[in-house]
Amino acid sequence: MTSPHLTPPQPDGDPTGTGGPLHGTTVLDLTNFLSGPYCTQILADLGARVIKLEPPDGDSSRAIPPHFVAGDSAYYLGNNRSKESIAVDLKRPEGLKIAQDLIDRVDVVVENFRPGVCQRLGFDVEEIRRRRPELVWASISGFGQDGPWRDRPAYDLIVQALSGVMSLTGEPGRPSVRLGIPAGDLVAGMFAAIGVLAALADRARCGRGDQIDVAMLDCQLSMLSYQAVYSMIDGKAPQRQGSRHDSIPTYRSFVAGDGREFVVTANTERMWRELCAALELDGLVDDPRFDSAGSRLKNKEALWHLLESAFARRPAAEWVARLAARRVPAALIKTVPEAIADAREAGREMVLDLGHDDGRKVSVIGNPVKFTDHRPAAPAFPPHLGENAHALLNGFLGYPAQRVRELQETGVLAPPRR
Repeated sequence: MTSPHLTPPQPDGDPTGTGGPLHGTTVLDLTNFLSGPYCTQILADLGARVIKLEPPDGDSSRAIPPHFVAGDSAYYLGNNRSKESIAVDLKRPEGLKIAQDLIDRVDVVVENFRPGVCQRLGFDVEEIRRRRPELVWASISGFGQDGPWRDRPAYDLIVQALSGVMSLTGEPGRPSVRLGIPAGDLVAGMFAAIGVLAALADRARCGRGDQIDVAMLDCQLSMLSYQAVYSMIDGKAPQRQGSRHDSIPTYRSFVAGDGREFVVTANTERMWRELCAALELDGLVDDPRFDSAGSRLKNKEALWHLLESAFARRPAAEWVARLAARRVPAALIKTVPEAIADAREAGREMVLDLGHDDGRKVSVIGNPVKFTDHRPAAPAFPPHLGENAHALLNGFLGYPAQRVRELQETGVLAPPRR
């Protein structure tokens, strides 16, 4: 069943390849802060039209210090490119009507309210899906739409702690530390985007949408991967490894003679032999303490002492070059500015310099998913609060211009922030 408001997909897709593989798909973004906006930014990067419906005071991430561009925080700017913004008071009947009208026109709704909030706001998801069975509805929450913890508030740090991920992060013998990136939010956003894409693919096959339930805690548990399996096999809690590896003692970071940190990933027998040759420690190859992966793991402390002493003899860059010549993967540990400079030089559009007609400028990290047969539209500067309200209500929903003015004058529709 296809909504009368939607243009049916063409059998051959977009023959020009412009706009990305989601060109023609419209997403209503009811999300706030990070997990949801990150999800919908992925969808926008893939070519979807994303309409960001915000409360009158805006997505709370717009106000996070310390960096701002024309009143909007860098935090917000990093996760909301290529979207359109409309600011609506959903506590007013007229505001709820606007949201419902948008829901009736889009392919996908993404929200990250706490379970039960949608119902309290007036969105009866079950009724909406009965009326529009082709709609894809994605919900991101801390602990899922059901279960004993569904009503608890959740933040990135909370789910890192509860999942066990934080217990693995940090140096042995030291307190646990938070991951340096907000993985609790970002991974949930990624899994939500995966769910949306799968639901859209299924809808193309059978004509029905789906409701997607993504919990931040579930996503962090899934990232435990083999560490969880280790624990379930031996019944022990995996310990913090710092920059080392539980299973491969030659897969870790070292400090070179110039004090610079670098990493080595000698994880095969060939790489082990070449590592020894590069360090002029050929005698270690036949040393019974280190002549197999198992013996090296058993005697890792003694091995590390020998490797650390050898690496202290030369600068890090020299070691990286010597190891690369022997096809042993190694790399300097770059700072964020260094990594960004490298990304610019690589020319893969992973650093985007965005500009707006009004003079606003910001640089953000780009989309890592590249396609051979699609030329994505140029990414757009993240919208000011309510920037696209008139175009959306008048042009997309067909509200008369006078009605749009009335909604602004009565405070249902927040005026665009400039």
